[in-house]
Amino acid sequence: MIEKTARETQIQRRAFLRDGSLLLCGASLGVALPRRLFADKTEAAQPLRIGLVTDLHYADKPHAGSRYYRQSLDKLAEAGDEFQKQKLDFVVELGDLIDAADSVETELGYLTRINRDFSNICKTRHYVLGNHCVQTLKKEEFLAAVEQPKSYYSFDAGNFHFVVLDACFRSDGEPYGRNNFKWTDPNIPAAELEWLKADLDKTTKPTIVFGHQRLDVSNNHGVKNAVAVRKLFEDSQKVLAVFQGHSHKNDYHQIAGIHYCTMVAMVEGTGPENNGFSTMSLAGDGTITITGFRKQDRYEWPA
Repeated sequence: MIEKTARETQIQRRAFLRDGSLLLCGASLGVALPRRLFADKTEAAQPLRIGLVTDLHYADKPHAGSRYYRQSLDKLAEAGDEFQKQKLDFVVELGDLIDAADSVETELGYLTRINRDFSNICKTRHYVLGNHCVQTLKKEEFLAAVEQPKSYYSFDAGNFHFVVLDACFRSDGEPYGRNNFKWTDPNIPAAELEWLKADLDKTTKPTIVFGHQRLDVSNNHGVKNAVAVRKLFEDSQKVLAVFQGHSHKNDYHQIAGIHYCTMVAMVEGTGPENNGFSTMSLAGDGTITITGFRKQDRYEWPA
């Protein structure tokens, strides 16, 4: 069975409570605030169901180290089979759908190939830009190929608000593209911060955020101005959780009552046993359930 077992879930929850006790106590006020957004909601409301994948790094080239680029086709097919068994509202790809190539033509070929399969999984899809997505390509080339108008935007589904962020900008505000950046220099530029604040001010719904580079760490995998971004989340009192990729391993932090969940990369390791993907259920009362498959951890966070 590829889904995480109930026993594994129980162990993980115990570890979360043990390791995260100080965070939970320190953030108790932050946890309580979003509950107001669910005052008139009940568990009986139809949950939203979302598919999540990240860091496929698809490329038609031999594996390098632990990254098996070509196998992402088969791993995505397994995820697609599982997703299609469920009535998903939409799927989200959290960045690095493709790996870098030596030419624009070759990289567009990688993107066309993997997106053909991804497009067949679900009619409604959302793409987060990862640094590898725009290493050789420009943002407008990637977005045109996947038929997505913008790299950062928001949308509503059911009783929830969703935000897609783009941290593929250098510290000087220049967008990534054509090998003009260092992967350790991701930033949310001023214009996007202004847009984010206005967007969060406007919505009245509980909010879920999707990004690629991490907003919960200050190391090389973290967004350089993550503190400023988190402050907007916290001030809004509407953000429930942030889902991200980039560092390829399962990880979790709770900061000021907001869940920051880093998802496992699909490209790592050979064979189906090293696959990783998940579904997310958003219940009417605000409970978030992440059902992990293969290497992906699972979580359940009551509102």
